[in-house]
Amino acid sequence: MRLMLVAAAILLGLVLPLTALRAAPTADQNGVQTAWRLLDYVAVDYGGAVAGGRITSASEYAEMKEFTGSVSAQLVALPLKPGRPALIERAAHLQSVIARKGTPQEVATLARGLAADLLKAYPVPLAPATPPSFARGATLFGSSCAACHGTTGNGHGPDAAKLTTPPIAFTDIERARQRSVFALYQVIGQGIDGTAMQSFANLPSQDRWALAFRAGSFALTDDQAREGERLWKTDQSLRQQVPDLQTLVALTPSALADRIGEERALAVMAYLRRHPDAVIEQAPASLSLVRQKLAASLDAAQKGDRRAAKELALSAYLDGFEPVEPTLGARDATLLARIEGAMGEYRAAIDQGAGSDDLANRALILNDLFDDAEAALAPGASSDASTFLGAFTILLREGLEALLIVVAMIAFLRKAERSEVLPYVHGGWVGALVAGLLTWVVATYAIGISGASRELTEGFGSLFAAVVLLSVGIWMHGKAQADQWQRYIREKMARALSGRSAWFLFGLAFVVVYREVFETILFYAALWTQGNGGALLAGAGSAVAFLAVIAWAMLRYSRQLPIAKVFAYSSWLMAGLTVVLAGKGVGALQEAGIISIAPIANGPRLSMLGVFPTWQSIIAQLLMVLAIAAGFSFNRRKRDKTVDLATTA
Repeated sequence: MRLMLVAAAILLGLVLPLTALRAAPTADQNGVQTAWRLLDYVAVDYGGAVAGGRITSASEYAEMKEFTGSVSAQLVALPLKPGRPALIERAAHLQSVIARKGTPQEVATLARGLAADLLKAYPVPLAPATPPSFARGATLFGSSCAACHGTTGNGHGPDAAKLTTPPIAFTDIERARQRSVFALYQVIGQGIDGTAMQSFANLPSQDRWALAFRAGSFALTDDQAREGERLWKTDQSLRQQVPDLQTLVALTPSALADRIGEERALAVMAYLRRHPDAVIEQAPASLSLVRQKLAASLDAAQKGDRRAAKELALSAYLDGFEPVEPTLGARDATLLARIEGAMGEYRAAIDQGAGSDDLANRALILNDLFDDAEAALAPGASSDASTFLGAFTILLREGLEALLIVVAMIAFLRKAERSEVLPYVHGGWVGALVAGLLTWVVATYAIGISGASRELTEGFGSLFAAVVLLSVGIWMHGKAQADQWQRYIREKMARALSGRSAWFLFGLAFVVVYREVFETILFYAALWTQGNGGALLAGAGSAVAFLAVIAWAMLRYSRQLPIAKVFAYSSWLMAGLTVVLAGKGVGALQEAGIISIAPIANGPRLSMLGVFPTWQSIIAQLLMVLAIAAGFSFNRRKRDKTVDLATTA
C-alpha cells in the first residue's frame, strides 16, 4: 500500500507545476481533512489486509492500525465541540474492530459513518465553488501524468518501468468504485503522512479539482457516459440522488450503486465526472449558480471592472436563473416577474455606473427573492392541483396569440373565397407543431436549450412576427370597405393572393405558432419532471378543449359577418397583436443582453400584453402604434379618393 502511495507521489510531483498561490487552510481544517482522508483509505483498503477474520497482508494491516490511531489523535487535537467526545469514542471503537480483525464491510461502514459525522461537526469546504473544467483536467493529465500512468490512465506509461513500483492504475474499476472525487482531491492537496506523497496545497484549487475529476473518470467508459447522459436528462429521481456539487464530489460509485443499481450508477457517475456542470444546470430547485454569478458580478463591480460585472450579471440570468424560469413561472408567476425585473435593474445599474453600496443592496434584495424562489421550487411545493393549473394557464396563454392570428387568416380567406390558399396556412401551423415536437426531442435527448437560445428565439421570433403582422394588418384594413365595393375587393384579392403571398401566409402561420410551441415545450418539460404527469396531461387537454371552443366560435361568427367586417375586425386584431409582440420581442432581447435596459421607475409589467417597465420596450410599442396609425390613415385617404373618383365617374 505504502509503495503505491510513493508511486502516486512521484507521479503527482511530475503532474502539478506551480502556477499560483492560494490561502492555506487553518490547522483545524487540516486536522479534519487529514482525519477524513485516512478514514476514506481505511474504508477502501481494509479489505486488502483482512479477509475471513485472518490477516492477508501484514504490512497493510499494520497500516490500517496506524491510520486509525492517527485519526484518534487528530480528533483529540480538534477544538472542543459538543460532538467531539462521541467522535473520539467511535474512533476508538473502530480501532477495536480492526484489532479483532472485523469484516471489511463492518469496518467500511464504521469508517464512512465516522467520516460523514466528522464533517457535520466540523464543516470544511468539500466542493469547488464552480464546476471544474474537465478539459483542463485532461490537458494537465495528458501533458504531465501520461508519462507514468499512460494516456488511458492504466499505469503503463513509458516511464512506468523506471519506478520501483508500478503507478496506480486509475482504470482499476474495483478501486475506482470505492473512490470519491473528494478523496482524490484530498490526496493531491494534503499528501500522505509518513510517505513520499507530499502536499500540493500551493496549486490553484480549481486545477486540483479538475485533475481529480479526470483521474476519477478513467475506469468509466465513454459508452457509459453517453448512457448516463440519457438517464440524467430523462430520470428526475437521479437529480435527487446527486442534487449538488458537494454530493457529487463526496459520492462513490459503490455508494450510488447501493441506491440505484450497479449499471445505472456507473453510467451516471461516468457522465457527471465528465460533466460536473450538469449537476448545477439540472438542479430543479437550486439557484446556487445564479447566486455565485451574482456574487462574482458584485465583486467585479467593486474592483472597478464594469464590463466583467455586466457579463457575469447577464450570465447569472441566462445560465443560472433561466433554466428554472419555466418551473417557477408555472408555480409563482408574480415572483418570477419580480426577479426578472430586479435582475434587469441590477444590470442597468451597472451600465449607469451605480456605486458599490447601491449594487450591494440590489444583490441583497435579489438573494432574498432567490430564497423565496427556492421555497417555491422545492419538491414539496408541487401538487396535482398546481400542476394542472400551471399546464392549463401556460397553454392557454401561449396558444391564444397564435390561435387568434391563424383563425383570423382562415376567416378572411374563407370570406374572400380563396379556399385554395388555406392548405398553406394549415401547413404552416401543422409544420410548427412538428418542429416543436422535434425541438422537444433534441432538447431532451441530444442537447440542452440554453437561456440565451431561448430568449433569442423568443425575441427575434416576436419581432419578425410583429413586422409581418403590421403589414398584414394594414393590408387587411385597406380591404375593409363598404359592401358595394365587394366585387372590387375580390378582384384585388385574386391578384394579391398569388403563389408568393400564399407562401408568405405559410411562413407567418409557422413563425407565430412555433414561437408559442417553443415556449410551451420548455414549460411543459419542466412540469413533467415534477412527476405529476396525469395532472399535466389533464391541464393540457382542458386548455386544448378551451382553445378549440374559441376557434370554433370565431370561425362560426365570422361566417355570419360581411367580408368588410371580417377584414376590419381582423385588421384591428392584427394591429393589437403587433404591439404586444413588439414589446415581448424587445423584452426578450433585453434579457438576452442584446438590447440595453433603461428602467422606468414603478412602471407596470403586464407580460401578456408585452408591457415591461423599460423605455426600450415602451418606445418599440409606441413606434408600432404610430406605424399602424400611419398605415390606417393612408388606407382611409386612399379609400376616400377612390370613392370620389367613383362618384365623379
